[in-house]
Amino acid sequence: MLNEKIRSKEVRLIDKDGQNVGIVETQKALKMAYEDDLDLVVISPNQAPPVAKILNYGKYRYELEKKAKEAKKKQHTVDIKEIKIRYKIDTHDYLVRIKSIKKFISQGNKVKVVVMLRGREMQHSSLAFDLANRFIEDLKEEPILLEKKPMLEGRNVTMYFAPQA
Repeated sequence: MLNEKIRSKEVRLIDKDGQNVGIVETQKALKMAYEDDLDLVVISPNQAPPVAKILNYGKYRYELEKKAKEAKKKQHTVDIKEIKIRYKIDTHDYLVRIKSIKKFISQGNKVKVVVMLRGREMQHSSLAFDLANRFIEDLKEEPILLEKKPMLEGRNVTMYFAPQA
């Protein structure tokens, strides 16, 4: 038996088999639970009178935790995958990056494309923007949303893609 008190004089009782017994005095319900070596647990305290059930509290908590774990497994967190490239990228490497973006998007993740500029390459930032726009053009037919247009952030040109809802 649990040490927590049920403050109500009466409860709407559900027995160990799941049958509705009806409205019973709290003391009588506690006695019935004690006789079956089970616990009296308030399921719905906001009712008038509150709904209580005779059950094994340890098993009940285990089932609740199991349901919570299952719900957590089914959730998908959206990750941001990052693809770093240089503006002097080769054709085959470019196609591999396009394929990677499609794969990441199909998995439900967002993709951050970073075109890195080093040293004097900063003078040719327009070439980096051209490459970023080429990505946008080549991915137009796919179910991909351009979340953030290409922008110069420090020494990099970045843009974000997301799956279409």
